[in-house]
Amino acid sequence: MATVIIPAHNEATVINDCLASIIHQKRIDKIIVACNGCTDNTADLVKKNYGHLSQLICLDLSKPSKTHAINEAEKLADSYPIFYIDADTQLSPNAIQTIRTNMQQHKIELAAPMPNIDTSKSSWLVKQYYKIWLSLPYIKAGVIATCSFVVSEQGRQRFKHFPDVINDDGFIRCQFQPHEIANIAGSTIDIQAPHDVFSLIKIKTRARLGNMQLTHLGLCTHPAPKAYRQSMRRLIFSTKFVPSLVYYTIALLIRVRARLQWRKINQYQWEKDLSSRG
Repeated sequence: MATVIIPAHNEATVINDCLASIIHQKRIDKIIVACNGCTDNTADLVKKNYGHLSQLICLDLSKPSKTHAINEAEKLADSYPIFYIDADTQLSPNAIQTIRTNMQQHKIELAAPMPNIDTSKSSWLVKQYYKIWLSLPYIKAGVIATCSFVVSEQGRQRFKHFPDVINDDGFIRCQFQPHEIANIAGSTIDIQAPHDVFSLIKIKTRARLGNMQLTHLGLCTHPAPKAYRQSMRRLIFSTKFVPSLVYYTIALLIRVRARLQWRKINQYQWEKDLSSRG
């Protein structure tokens, strides 16, 4: 049996679709929606539409913190693996069982479904960015761009609790070696890409800032090597020159923005993409 944890902060426009993709899946012990610091009716919607389900628990926490919400939800978890799913995504049918079985058979400690990033409603610039970003080797390495991750019982024993950091999935990846990590074929997670370039820059800045924070705090024990320069050099001198140029320009803006925000890291306020949330 598996546990599913869904941290949710003001996710009233998307939480129903997320839960609808999960509630009929097999081999789930508990589904824990950890609403945190919500000023909308996310918790009310969950209780109204899914409160009749015996395996569903809805927490309504006052503190607006994703990692705090996860830690509180984990106190109620009895079964492994634990699926940590972002509220603005949807799992494919039978993804829970497919991932669970593959983790057991192949001794995988950290897994994720294959990401299906929908850019159909995104601007041209956003589409060009994702053309390149999704082709980079370190993105293909596993459990990146999935808005989710799954940890085995043994894997979860590697750390006591989720630290108060910006990049929780980055922290998780750093606890495992590459051979312990995999995206599981036969399972997918649907992710809506940002509709505009500024929303894209916001979420990518957050990820980069989160990685800077992990390094600063010494929380990344197994940083993944990135053959970034070689990959970009190859793409720039290819038929993908235009999207590569767009990607490089946006990536540069993200780096600069992250460095500026780092100067006031203690005042950081969580940025998320609102453009794709209806």
